[in-house]
Amino acid sequence: MNKDYLSFYINGEWVKPDNRPTLDVINPATEKPFTRIALGTADDVDAAAKAARAAFPAWSQTSREHRLAILDKILAGIKSRAEDLAQAISQEMGAPISFARAAQVGTGIAHFATARHILSTYEFEETRGTTQIIKEPVGVCGMITPWNWPLNQLTCKVAPALATGCTMVLKPSEIAPISAMILAEIIHEAGVPPGVFNLVNGDGPCVGAAISAHPEIDMVSFTGSTRAGREVSKAAADTIKRVCLELGGKSANIILDSADLAAAVKGGVMGCFGNCGQSCNAPTRMLVPESRMAEAIEIARATAAKAVPGNPADETARLGPVVSQMQYDKIQSLIQAGIDEGATLIAGGTGKPEGLETGYFVKPTVFANVTNDMTIAREEIFGPVLSIIAYKDDADAVRIANDTVYGLSGYVSGAPDHARAIARQIRTGMIHMNGAGPDFAAPFGGYKQSGNGREWGIEGFHDFLEVKAIMGYNA
Repeated sequence: MNKDYLSFYINGEWVKPDNRPTLDVINPATEKPFTRIALGTADDVDAAAKAARAAFPAWSQTSREHRLAILDKILAGIKSRAEDLAQAISQEMGAPISFARAAQVGTGIAHFATARHILSTYEFEETRGTTQIIKEPVGVCGMITPWNWPLNQLTCKVAPALATGCTMVLKPSEIAPISAMILAEIIHEAGVPPGVFNLVNGDGPCVGAAISAHPEIDMVSFTGSTRAGREVSKAAADTIKRVCLELGGKSANIILDSADLAAAVKGGVMGCFGNCGQSCNAPTRMLVPESRMAEAIEIARATAAKAVPGNPADETARLGPVVSQMQYDKIQSLIQAGIDEGATLIAGGTGKPEGLETGYFVKPTVFANVTNDMTIAREEIFGPVLSIIAYKDDADAVRIANDTVYGLSGYVSGAPDHARAIARQIRTGMIHMNGAGPDFAAPFGGYKQSGNGREWGIEGFHDFLEVKAIMGYNA
Protein backbone atom coordinates (compact mmCIF):
# COMPACT_ATOMS: atom_id res chain seq x y z
CA MET A 1 0.00 0.00 0.00
CA ASN A 2 1.35 3.42 -0.86
CA LYS A 3 -1.51 5.71 0.12
CA ASP A 4 -3.29 6.75 3.27
CA TYR A 5 -6.99 6.16 3.90
CA LEU A 6 -8.06 9.29 5.75
CA SER A 7 -11.66 9.50 4.50
CA PHE A 8 -14.89 7.84 5.55
CA TYR A 9 -17.59 6.63 3.15
CA ILE A 10 -20.82 8.44 4.08
CA ASN A 11 -23.92 8.97 1.94
CA GLY A 12 -22.25 7.78 -1.24
CA GLU A 13 -19.18 10.01 -0.94
CA TRP A 14 -15.66 9.82 0.43
CA VAL A 15 -15.67 12.41 3.20
CA LYS A 16 -12.40 13.60 4.69
CA PRO A 17 -13.20 14.75 8.22
CA ASP A 18 -11.49 17.75 9.78
CA ASN A 19 -9.22 17.53 12.81
CA ARG A 20 -9.50 13.80 13.33
CA PRO A 21 -6.58 11.90 14.88
CA THR A 22 -4.88 9.37 12.63
CA LEU A 23 -3.72 5.85 13.37
CA ASP A 24 -0.85 3.98 11.78
CA VAL A 25 -1.82 0.57 10.41
CA ILE A 26 1.02 -1.80 11.28
CA ASN A 27 2.24 -4.68 9.13
CA PRO A 28 2.71 -7.44 11.74
CA ALA A 29 5.50 -9.08 9.73
CA THR A 30 7.65 -5.93 9.72
CA GLU A 31 6.31 -4.15 12.82
CA LYS A 32 6.22 -0.98 10.70
CA PRO A 33 3.33 1.17 9.47
CA PHE A 34 2.26 0.73 5.86
CA THR A 35 -0.64 3.19 5.78
CA ARG A 36 -2.78 5.44 7.99
CA ILE A 37 -6.46 5.84 8.71
CA ALA A 38 -8.47 8.61 10.33
CA LEU A 39 -10.26 7.78 13.58
CA GLY A 40 -13.90 8.79 13.61
CA THR A 41 -16.05 10.24 16.36
CA ALA A 42 -19.66 10.01 17.48
CA ASP A 43 -20.40 12.91 15.11
CA ASP A 44 -19.21 10.84 12.14
CA VAL A 45 -21.39 7.93 13.27
CA ASP A 46 -24.33 10.32 13.57
CA ALA A 47 -23.84 11.55 10.00
CA ALA A 48 -23.58 8.00 8.71
CA ALA A 49 -26.63 6.80 10.66
CA LYS A 50 -28.74 9.71 9.43
CA ALA A 51 -27.67 8.98 5.85
CA ALA A 52 -28.61 5.33 6.31
CA ARG A 53 -31.97 6.31 7.79
CA ALA A 54 -32.73 8.64 4.89
CA ALA A 55 -31.82 5.95 2.36
CA PHE A 56 -33.85 3.21 4.03
CA PRO A 57 -37.37 3.93 2.71
CA ALA A 58 -36.33 3.73 -0.96
CA TRP A 59 -33.81 0.90 -0.60
CA SER A 60 -36.16 -1.26 1.48
CA GLN A 61 -38.74 -1.09 -1.32
CA THR A 62 -36.41 -2.07 -4.15
CA SER A 63 -37.26 -5.21 -6.09
CA ARG A 64 -35.60 -8.56 -5.72
CA GLU A 65 -34.29 -8.20 -9.27
CA HIS A 66 -32.67 -4.84 -8.52
CA ARG A 67 -30.89 -6.16 -5.44
CA LEU A 68 -29.76 -9.27 -7.34
CA ALA A 69 -28.21 -7.04 -9.98
CA ILE A 70 -26.39 -5.03 -7.31
CA LEU A 71 -25.06 -8.19 -5.66
CA ASP A 72 -23.84 -9.41 -9.05
CA LYS A 73 -21.92 -6.18 -9.59
CA ILE A 74 -20.34 -6.36 -6.13
CA LEU A 75 -19.37 -10.00 -6.74
CA ALA A 76 -17.73 -9.04 -10.01
CA GLY A 77 -15.95 -6.18 -8.27
CA ILE A 78 -14.55 -8.41 -5.53
CA LYS A 79 -13.28 -10.86 -8.12
CA SER A 80 -11.69 -8.13 -10.21
CA ARG A 81 -9.94 -6.68 -7.16
CA ALA A 82 -9.15 -9.99 -5.50
CA GLU A 83 -5.40 -9.39 -5.58
CA ASP A 84 -5.76 -5.91 -4.06
CA LEU A 85 -7.85 -7.40 -1.28
CA ALA A 86 -5.43 -10.29 -0.69
CA GLN A 87 -2.43 -7.96 -0.49
CA ALA A 88 -4.28 -5.66 1.91
CA ILE A 89 -5.30 -8.54 4.19
CA SER A 90 -1.81 -10.01 4.16
CA GLN A 91 -0.29 -6.68 5.15
CA GLU A 92 -2.89 -5.61 7.69
CA MET A 93 -3.21 -8.83 9.70
CA GLY A 94 -0.34 -11.06 8.57
CA ALA A 95 -2.09 -13.80 6.61
CA PRO A 96 0.30 -15.62 4.24
CA ILE A 97 -0.45 -14.31 0.77
CA SER A 98 -1.51 -17.70 -0.58
CA PHE A 99 -3.92 -18.11 2.35
CA ALA A 100 -5.17 -14.54 1.92
CA ARG A 101 -6.01 -15.25 -1.72
CA ALA A 102 -7.60 -18.67 -1.28
CA ALA A 103 -9.30 -18.42 2.10
CA GLN A 104 -9.57 -14.81 3.22
CA VAL A 105 -10.73 -13.41 -0.14
CA GLY A 106 -12.40 -16.70 -1.02
CA THR A 107 -14.80 -16.40 1.90
CA GLY A 108 -15.75 -12.88 0.83
CA ILE A 109 -16.70 -14.13 -2.60
CA ALA A 110 -18.54 -17.09 -1.08
CA HIS A 111 -20.71 -14.97 1.22
CA PHE A 112 -21.87 -12.67 -1.58
CA ALA A 113 -22.49 -15.65 -3.87
CA THR A 114 -24.46 -17.40 -1.12
CA ALA A 115 -26.56 -14.30 -0.37
CA ARG A 116 -27.26 -13.89 -4.07
CA HIS A 117 -28.37 -17.52 -4.37
CA ILE A 118 -30.65 -17.32 -1.32
CA LEU A 119 -32.19 -14.03 -2.42
CA SER A 120 -33.09 -15.46 -5.82
CA THR A 121 -35.74 -17.74 -4.28
CA TYR A 122 -36.27 -16.41 -0.74
CA GLU A 123 -39.93 -16.26 0.33
CA PHE A 124 -40.53 -12.89 1.97
CA GLU A 125 -44.28 -13.55 2.30
CA GLU A 126 -46.41 -16.46 3.45
CA THR A 127 -50.18 -16.95 3.60
CA ARG A 128 -51.38 -18.53 6.85
CA GLY A 129 -55.16 -18.84 6.73
CA THR A 130 -56.53 -15.30 6.36
CA THR A 131 -53.31 -13.79 7.69
CA GLN A 132 -50.38 -12.66 5.57
CA ILE A 133 -46.95 -13.10 7.19
CA ILE A 134 -44.43 -10.62 5.76
CA LYS A 135 -40.69 -10.49 6.39
CA GLU A 136 -39.43 -6.93 6.10
CA PRO A 137 -35.94 -5.43 6.47
CA VAL A 138 -35.13 -4.62 10.09
CA GLY A 139 -33.94 -1.11 9.20
CA VAL A 140 -30.58 0.59 9.75
CA CYS A 141 -27.94 -1.90 10.82
CA GLY A 142 -24.76 -1.17 12.74
CA MET A 143 -21.89 -3.53 11.99
CA ILE A 144 -18.74 -3.88 14.07
CA THR A 145 -16.19 -6.35 12.73
CA PRO A 146 -12.83 -7.80 13.85
CA TRP A 147 -9.35 -8.11 12.39
CA ASN A 148 -8.84 -11.87 12.20
CA TRP A 149 -10.98 -12.59 9.11
CA PRO A 150 -11.50 -9.01 7.96
CA LEU A 151 -13.25 -9.57 4.63
CA ASN A 152 -15.11 -12.68 5.75
CA GLN A 153 -16.65 -10.90 8.73
CA LEU A 154 -17.64 -7.90 6.62
CA THR A 155 -19.25 -9.82 3.82
CA CYS A 156 -21.23 -12.26 5.96
CA LYS A 157 -23.01 -9.18 7.37
CA VAL A 158 -23.05 -6.74 4.44
CA ALA A 159 -24.25 -9.26 1.82
CA PRO A 160 -27.43 -10.43 3.63
CA ALA A 161 -28.16 -6.89 4.82
CA LEU A 162 -28.09 -5.61 1.24
CA ALA A 163 -30.05 -8.62 0.03
CA THR A 164 -32.85 -8.11 2.57
CA GLY A 165 -33.18 -4.37 1.93
CA CYS A 166 -31.40 -2.95 4.96
CA THR A 167 -29.11 0.06 5.11
CA MET A 168 -25.99 0.08 7.25
CA VAL A 169 -23.14 1.75 9.10
CA LEU A 170 -19.94 -0.30 9.28
CA LYS A 171 -17.00 0.04 11.64
CA PRO A 172 -14.24 -2.37 10.60
CA SER A 173 -11.39 -3.15 12.97
CA GLU A 174 -9.00 -0.25 13.19
CA ILE A 175 -6.19 -2.83 13.23
CA ALA A 176 -7.13 -4.29 9.82
CA PRO A 177 -9.28 -1.69 8.02
CA ILE A 178 -7.86 -1.54 4.51
CA SER A 179 -9.72 -4.50 3.01
CA ALA A 180 -12.92 -2.83 4.23
CA MET A 181 -11.97 0.41 2.48
CA ILE A 182 -11.43 -1.52 -0.75
CA LEU A 183 -14.82 -3.22 -0.33
CA ALA A 184 -16.39 0.23 0.09
CA GLU A 185 -14.78 1.27 -3.21
CA ILE A 186 -16.24 -1.85 -4.84
CA ILE A 187 -19.70 -1.14 -3.40
CA HIS A 188 -19.52 2.45 -4.66
CA GLU A 189 -18.54 1.31 -8.16
CA ALA A 190 -21.40 -1.22 -8.13
CA GLY A 191 -23.89 1.64 -7.95
CA VAL A 192 -25.27 1.06 -4.46
CA PRO A 193 -27.39 4.18 -3.76
CA PRO A 194 -26.03 6.87 -1.44
CA GLY A 195 -26.64 6.17 2.22
CA VAL A 196 -27.29 2.46 1.85
CA PHE A 197 -23.74 1.51 2.85
CA ASN A 198 -21.63 3.75 5.09
CA LEU A 199 -18.20 3.20 6.65
CA VAL A 200 -16.63 5.02 9.59
CA ASN A 201 -13.22 3.96 10.88
CA GLY A 202 -12.43 4.21 14.56
CA ASP A 203 -11.95 2.33 17.80
CA GLY A 204 -14.47 0.43 19.86
CA PRO A 205 -14.81 2.77 22.86
CA CYS A 206 -15.64 5.71 20.57
CA VAL A 207 -17.10 4.64 17.22
CA GLY A 208 -18.22 1.16 18.28
CA ALA A 209 -20.00 2.51 21.35
CA ALA A 210 -21.63 5.27 19.28
CA ILE A 211 -22.98 2.73 16.78
CA SER A 212 -24.28 0.50 19.58
CA ALA A 213 -26.13 3.35 21.31
CA HIS A 214 -27.32 5.38 18.32
CA PRO A 215 -31.12 5.82 18.29
CA GLU A 216 -31.29 5.74 14.47
CA ILE A 217 -29.69 2.29 14.35
CA ASP A 218 -32.21 -0.55 14.66
CA MET A 219 -29.88 -3.50 15.13
CA VAL A 220 -26.21 -4.16 15.80
CA SER A 221 -24.30 -7.11 14.43
CA PHE A 222 -21.02 -7.54 16.28
CA THR A 223 -18.19 -10.04 15.88
CA GLY A 224 -15.34 -9.99 18.38
CA SER A 225 -14.40 -10.90 21.91
CA THR A 226 -16.94 -11.91 24.53
CA ARG A 227 -15.75 -9.01 26.69
CA ALA A 228 -16.45 -6.46 23.94
CA GLY A 229 -19.76 -8.17 23.12
CA ARG A 230 -20.94 -7.43 26.65
CA GLU A 231 -20.15 -3.75 26.18
CA VAL A 232 -22.03 -3.64 22.86
CA SER A 233 -25.07 -5.23 24.51
CA LYS A 234 -25.00 -2.76 27.40
CA ALA A 235 -24.67 0.24 25.07
CA ALA A 236 -27.55 -1.04 22.93
CA ALA A 237 -29.89 -1.73 25.82
CA ASP A 238 -31.29 1.78 26.24
CA THR A 239 -32.71 1.82 22.71
CA ILE A 240 -33.91 -1.83 22.87
CA LYS A 241 -32.28 -2.53 19.52
CA ARG A 242 -31.69 -6.03 18.26
CA VAL A 243 -28.19 -7.26 19.08
CA CYS A 244 -26.58 -10.17 17.26
CA LEU A 245 -23.27 -11.40 18.61
CA GLU A 246 -20.62 -13.80 17.32
CA LEU A 247 -18.05 -14.03 20.08
CA GLY A 248 -15.26 -16.22 21.43
CA GLY A 249 -14.73 -19.94 21.49
CA LYS A 250 -12.70 -22.73 23.02
CA SER A 251 -13.73 -25.54 20.75
CA ALA A 252 -13.20 -29.18 21.65
CA ASN A 253 -11.91 -31.63 19.05
CA ILE A 254 -12.96 -35.09 20.23
CA ILE A 255 -10.98 -37.91 18.66
CA LEU A 256 -12.94 -41.08 19.40
CA ASP A 257 -11.40 -44.49 19.88
CA SER A 258 -13.05 -45.48 16.58
CA ALA A 259 -11.14 -42.76 14.68
CA ASP A 260 -8.00 -43.02 12.55
CA LEU A 261 -5.80 -41.51 15.25
CA ALA A 262 -2.92 -40.45 12.99
CA ALA A 263 -5.14 -38.68 10.48
CA ALA A 264 -7.30 -37.06 13.16
CA VAL A 265 -4.40 -35.77 15.23
CA LYS A 266 -2.56 -34.41 12.19
CA GLY A 267 -5.71 -32.68 10.97
CA GLY A 268 -6.44 -31.33 14.43
CA VAL A 269 -2.97 -29.84 14.89
CA MET A 270 -3.03 -28.10 11.53
CA GLY A 271 -6.63 -27.00 12.07
CA CYS A 272 -5.63 -25.33 15.33
CA PHE A 273 -2.69 -23.60 13.63
CA GLY A 274 -4.77 -22.36 10.67
CA ASN A 275 -4.85 -18.54 10.38
CA CYS A 276 -2.11 -18.67 13.04
CA GLY A 277 -4.74 -19.82 15.54
CA GLN A 278 -6.62 -16.54 15.16
CA SER A 279 -10.06 -18.04 14.52
CA CYS A 280 -12.88 -18.07 17.06
CA ASN A 281 -13.87 -21.58 15.97
CA ALA A 282 -10.35 -23.06 16.08
CA PRO A 283 -10.12 -26.62 17.48
CA THR A 284 -7.89 -25.61 20.40
CA ARG A 285 -8.73 -28.44 22.84
CA MET A 286 -7.90 -31.87 21.43
CA LEU A 287 -9.51 -34.67 23.44
CA VAL A 288 -7.92 -38.12 23.00
CA PRO A 289 -8.55 -41.47 24.72
CA GLU A 290 -6.46 -41.74 27.89
CA SER A 291 -4.90 -44.99 26.71
CA ARG A 292 -3.65 -43.37 23.48
CA MET A 293 -2.15 -40.14 24.84
CA ALA A 294 1.43 -41.33 24.18
CA GLU A 295 0.62 -42.07 20.53
CA ALA A 296 -1.16 -38.76 20.10
CA ILE A 297 1.84 -36.89 21.56
CA GLU A 298 4.25 -38.33 19.02
CA ILE A 299 1.93 -37.65 16.07
CA ALA A 300 1.30 -34.09 17.27
CA ARG A 301 5.01 -33.47 17.86
CA ALA A 302 5.91 -34.57 14.33
CA THR A 303 3.08 -32.55 12.78
CA ALA A 304 3.95 -29.39 14.70
CA ALA A 305 7.56 -29.66 13.57
CA LYS A 306 6.38 -29.15 9.98
CA ALA A 307 4.42 -25.99 10.85
CA VAL A 308 7.18 -23.44 10.25
CA PRO A 309 6.28 -19.73 10.34
CA GLY A 310 7.57 -17.50 7.59
CA ASN A 311 7.26 -14.16 5.82
CA PRO A 312 3.61 -13.83 4.73
CA ALA A 313 4.73 -12.22 1.47
CA ASP A 314 6.48 -15.50 0.55
CA GLU A 315 4.29 -17.55 -1.79
CA THR A 316 5.26 -20.76 0.05
CA ALA A 317 4.56 -19.51 3.60
CA ARG A 318 1.74 -21.31 5.38
CA LEU A 319 1.96 -19.67 8.81
CA GLY A 320 2.47 -15.94 9.34
CA PRO A 321 2.74 -13.68 12.39
CA VAL A 322 -0.05 -12.89 14.82
CA VAL A 323 -1.68 -9.52 14.35
CA SER A 324 -0.05 -7.21 16.90
CA GLN A 325 2.39 -6.73 19.76
CA MET A 326 -0.54 -6.87 22.18
CA GLN A 327 -1.69 -10.19 20.78
CA TYR A 328 1.87 -11.56 20.80
CA ASP A 329 2.33 -10.58 24.45
CA LYS A 330 -0.99 -12.16 25.45
CA ILE A 331 -0.09 -15.44 23.74
CA GLN A 332 3.34 -15.50 25.34
CA SER A 333 1.85 -15.06 28.81
CA LEU A 334 -0.61 -17.88 28.22
CA ILE A 335 2.09 -20.23 26.93
CA GLN A 336 4.05 -19.46 30.10
CA ALA A 337 0.94 -20.16 32.17
CA GLY A 338 0.71 -23.60 30.55
CA ILE A 339 4.31 -24.32 31.50
CA ASP A 340 3.86 -22.98 35.04
CA GLU A 341 0.70 -25.01 35.64
CA GLY A 342 2.40 -28.27 34.72
CA ALA A 343 1.22 -29.12 31.20
CA THR A 344 3.73 -31.09 29.11
CA LEU A 345 5.27 -28.87 26.43
CA ILE A 346 5.87 -31.05 23.38
CA ALA A 347 6.38 -28.39 20.69
CA GLY A 348 7.08 -24.67 20.54
CA GLY A 349 7.10 -22.58 23.69
CA THR A 350 7.82 -18.96 24.52
CA GLY A 351 9.85 -16.59 22.38
CA LYS A 352 10.09 -16.10 18.64
CA PRO A 353 10.98 -18.78 16.09
CA GLU A 354 14.62 -18.86 15.08
CA GLY A 355 15.42 -16.37 12.34
CA LEU A 356 12.21 -14.37 12.82
CA GLU A 357 13.23 -11.81 15.40
CA THR A 358 11.33 -9.03 13.58
CA GLY A 359 7.57 -9.46 13.36
CA TYR A 360 5.00 -10.81 15.78
CA PHE A 361 5.85 -14.44 15.10
CA VAL A 362 4.85 -17.12 17.60
CA LYS A 363 6.27 -20.62 17.85
CA PRO A 364 3.49 -23.10 16.98
CA THR A 365 2.98 -24.68 20.40
CA VAL A 366 1.47 -27.96 21.60
CA PHE A 367 0.83 -28.94 25.21
CA ALA A 368 -0.09 -32.48 26.26
CA ASN A 369 -1.41 -33.89 29.53
CA VAL A 370 -3.51 -30.77 29.93
CA THR A 371 -6.39 -30.83 32.39
CA ASN A 372 -9.51 -28.87 31.65
CA ASP A 373 -9.08 -26.63 34.69
CA MET A 374 -5.76 -25.20 33.41
CA THR A 375 -5.68 -21.64 32.10
CA ILE A 376 -4.72 -22.77 28.60
CA ALA A 377 -7.84 -24.98 28.50
CA ARG A 378 -10.17 -22.27 29.81
CA GLU A 379 -9.11 -19.05 28.07
CA GLU A 380 -9.33 -18.23 24.38
CA ILE A 381 -5.66 -17.82 23.42
CA PHE A 382 -6.19 -16.74 19.80
CA GLY A 383 -2.81 -18.01 18.71
CA PRO A 384 -1.22 -21.25 17.44
CA VAL A 385 -1.44 -23.05 20.79
CA LEU A 386 -3.03 -26.50 21.15
CA SER A 387 -3.96 -28.30 24.37
CA ILE A 388 -4.25 -32.10 24.32
CA ILE A 389 -6.53 -33.47 27.04
CA ALA A 390 -7.08 -37.13 27.95
CA TYR A 391 -10.55 -38.60 28.53
CA LYS A 392 -11.65 -41.91 30.05
CA ASP A 393 -14.76 -42.76 28.01
CA ASP A 394 -17.36 -41.14 25.75
CA ALA A 395 -19.28 -39.62 28.66
CA ASP A 396 -16.09 -38.10 30.02
CA ALA A 397 -15.25 -36.65 26.59
CA VAL A 398 -18.68 -35.02 26.34
CA ARG A 399 -18.39 -33.67 29.89
CA ILE A 400 -14.99 -32.10 29.18
CA ALA A 401 -16.11 -30.69 25.82
CA ASN A 402 -19.12 -29.00 27.41
CA ASP A 403 -17.19 -27.78 30.47
CA THR A 404 -16.56 -24.29 29.09
CA VAL A 405 -18.34 -20.94 29.07
CA TYR A 406 -18.15 -21.04 25.27
CA GLY A 407 -20.22 -22.94 22.73
CA LEU A 408 -19.23 -21.87 19.24
CA SER A 409 -17.90 -24.92 17.43
CA GLY A 410 -16.83 -28.49 17.95
CA TYR A 411 -15.10 -31.30 16.11
CA VAL A 412 -15.62 -35.06 16.29
CA SER A 413 -13.68 -37.80 14.50
CA GLY A 414 -14.65 -41.47 14.50
CA ALA A 415 -16.88 -44.08 12.93
CA PRO A 416 -19.87 -42.18 11.46
CA ASP A 417 -22.58 -43.53 13.77
CA HIS A 418 -20.30 -43.13 16.79
CA ALA A 419 -19.38 -39.57 15.78
CA ARG A 420 -23.01 -38.62 15.12
CA ALA A 421 -24.05 -39.81 18.59
CA ILE A 422 -21.34 -37.71 20.24
CA ALA A 423 -21.98 -34.65 18.02
CA ARG A 424 -25.59 -34.51 19.20
CA GLN A 425 -24.42 -34.17 22.81
CA ILE A 426 -22.04 -31.25 22.32
CA ARG A 427 -23.53 -27.87 23.32
CA THR A 428 -22.24 -25.77 20.45
CA GLY A 429 -23.71 -24.05 17.41
CA MET A 430 -21.62 -26.06 14.97
CA ILE A 431 -19.95 -29.45 14.80
CA HIS A 432 -17.47 -30.59 12.15
CA MET A 433 -17.51 -34.36 11.73
CA ASN A 434 -14.52 -36.27 10.38
CA GLY A 435 -12.72 -33.26 8.97
CA ALA A 436 -15.70 -31.61 7.28
CA GLY A 437 -14.91 -28.05 6.26
CA PRO A 438 -17.08 -24.92 6.44
CA ASP A 439 -20.46 -24.82 4.72
CA PHE A 440 -21.45 -21.31 3.63
CA ALA A 441 -25.09 -22.39 3.35
CA ALA A 442 -25.15 -23.55 6.99
CA PRO A 443 -25.73 -21.29 10.02
CA PHE A 444 -22.66 -19.98 11.85
CA GLY A 445 -22.97 -18.98 15.51
CA GLY A 446 -22.79 -20.23 19.05
CA TYR A 447 -24.37 -21.13 22.36
CA LYS A 448 -23.63 -19.64 25.79
CA GLN A 449 -20.98 -16.90 25.86
CA SER A 450 -20.14 -17.50 22.20
CA GLY A 451 -23.03 -15.24 21.30
CA ASN A 452 -26.55 -15.21 19.91
CA GLY A 453 -28.12 -15.09 16.48
CA ARG A 454 -26.74 -16.80 13.40
CA GLU A 455 -24.82 -15.71 10.32
CA TRP A 456 -24.29 -17.49 6.98
CA GLY A 457 -26.93 -19.26 4.91
CA ILE A 458 -30.68 -18.69 5.15
CA GLU A 459 -30.34 -18.13 8.91
CA GLY A 460 -28.03 -15.24 8.07
CA PHE A 461 -31.02 -13.46 6.52
CA HIS A 462 -33.19 -13.84 9.61
CA ASP A 463 -31.34 -11.40 11.86
CA PHE A 464 -31.84 -8.67 9.24
CA LEU A 465 -35.60 -9.19 8.96
CA GLU A 466 -38.64 -8.24 11.04
CA VAL A 467 -41.80 -10.36 10.89
CA LYS A 468 -45.17 -8.65 10.35
CA ALA A 469 -48.56 -10.37 10.55
CA ILE A 470 -51.49 -8.72 8.73
CA MET A 471 -54.70 -10.32 9.97
CA GLY A 472 -57.69 -10.39 7.65
CA TYR A 473 -55.45 -9.75 4.65
CA ASN A 474 -56.83 -12.76 2.79
CA ALA A 475 -60.41 -12.68 4.11
